[in-house]
Amino acid sequence: MELVPRLNAEEIRGLFAPPPWGDDVPPSAFCMANVGEWDKFRNIDMDKEANIIGVINNSSTKKKFHADGDKMAVLNAWQRIDCRTREALRRSFLSELIAGYEDSIRTFIKESGDGDDLSLQVQDPFHRLLLHGVCEFYNLISVTVTQTKDAESLKVTRIKKKKTGVVDLPNITLSHFLKMSKEGIW
Repeated sequence: MELVPRLNAEEIRGLFAPPPWGDDVPPSAFCMANVGEWDKFRNIDMDKEANIIGVINNSSTKKKFHADGDKMAVLNAWQRIDCRTREALRRSFLSELIAGYEDSIRTFIKESGDGDDLSLQVQDPFHRLLLHGVCEFYNLISVTVTQTKDAESLKVTRIKKKKTGVVDLPNITLSHFLKMSKEGIW
């Protein structure tokens, strides 16, 4: 009793023939060294070669520095935020809350001195995460501490400026950047 029908010679050759004896493959241009397609590449004038390389280098440097300063400042500030916090900011639909945090932080940066700190009472853990993300965007130090008052524990986030010097405020706010990136404009 046969489980498999008989194979003819062509089918046997197709099954057991190693690749060198299979179908003919047309040779590639790299295999054919003396093909006319490579003559232009091999016999290029040195001046033309220098011009082509110069044009390629100039165009790549123009593309690198084509973005304006505001976009670069916002992208640098966005990269300062932790990756998990960035994901939470992208997915959150609390743009008014983020804008409120941003307003208070921007006024704190503009009006406070170096030793001052801003204290905000935020009880919700997700809202605190968003607040820490806004602080990282503006290159500030934020620490959440627990304060006990009359047998109640309150979470207070203290925000300070870093000692590295002047804090530059980007012209594009975080909430505006998030709206633009959600709409696909960015």
